[in-house]
Amino acid sequence: MGQLFVIHPKNPEQRLIKQAVKIILDGGVVIYPTDSAYAIGCKLENKQALERIRLLRQLDEQHYFTLICKDLSQISTYATIDNSTFRILKAHTPGPYTFILNATREVPRRLLQPKRQTIGIRIPDNQIIQALLSELSEPLMSVTLSIPGHDYPMVNARDIYDVLGNKVDLVIDGGAGSIEPSTIVEMINGNPEVVRVGKGDVSVFS
Repeated sequence: MGQLFVIHPKNPEQRLIKQAVKIILDGGVVIYPTDSAYAIGCKLENKQALERIRLLRQLDEQHYFTLICKDLSQISTYATIDNSTFRILKAHTPGPYTFILNATREVPRRLLQPKRQTIGIRIPDNQIIQALLSELSEPLMSVTLSIPGHDYPMVNARDIYDVLGNKVDLVIDGGAGSIEPSTIVEMINGNPEVVRVGKGDVSVFS
């Protein structure tokens, strides 16, 4: 059975953050809060943990994984960003948006959308994940925690733990989540195109 950490959503306890990061670095799969729905993630280069997430979510090889980043400077390592794209990202991050961008060679091939060499990038407005990323010093590989057989994402971490605690290494309880995933915005050709409406104002991209 995995562990359950209750972490303060505004003032994350550093002791618990360090323990959570150790679990990630040791190869663990972690469920954590964001500014939209709860998500599930693992260390960037951990192929075994990635496959565990695919199995749990019942995902095929074509499904996008997202890199959860701390800030814009971290994004620039993994995605190519021109001036107009940078201005849009700066205006809307951190926030409940996932941006599809052209990937750099730093992105592991197994994370790329195979036909277009793109990657999803996200900077959540959530103090717990920001603290995790600061301690980890690299992005998390991640997807929204949509459980097969459930119509909507689960919003209560203790309910999530009851269902998935034996399939992951850690569930972080950071308060109630949203049933809405992030809004996905494609930025391949410089102009934003909303491809999935979720949490957040989409009118800002029209």
